[in-house]
Amino acid sequence: MSDKPKIKILDNSELREKLLFLTKNAGQIDLANWAINCAKHILDLSTEKINLEIVNFGFETNKLWQENKASVNQVRQAGFKIHEEARKCNTEISKTILRTVGQAVGVGHMKEHAMVCSDYAIKTVQLYSSNNIEIITEERNWQIEELQKIIGN
Repeated sequence: MSDKPKIKILDNSELREKLLFLTKNAGQIDLANWAINCAKHILDLSTEKINLEIVNFGFETNKLWQENKASVNQVRQAGFKIHEEARKCNTEISKTILRTVGQAVGVGHMKEHAMVCSDYAIKTVQLYSSNNIEIITEERNWQIEELQKIIGN
């Protein structure tokens, strides 16, 4: 996994490092579940109506992949549809939310998408909170606690 964010974000770098360490030692299915939880956690921050049919299709495809009932290619295609939907958004926050969802679904393709999903969730909170580092830090702490619950740390 990349140690540096792939997108520009305002963040608590110490907490991001802690999270990065946890993700490197987690399994792909655990990361997929965690990333989907991260995406669901910020989904209602959208300032415009999001196509939940496409979002839910992506989540369901990832779940089927976890059960060996969908292929990696199907997961990739579902993620691509979500990113396509993001390009149609009128606001940056809605685009970022859908990018978060697309990356979460994409964990079924590559576990590295989990950290990118997490960073997009932080970007969403950054946009929503007008760069409030306290709220951003709260989101990072939530992400860490959520992953620890899933992996049993």
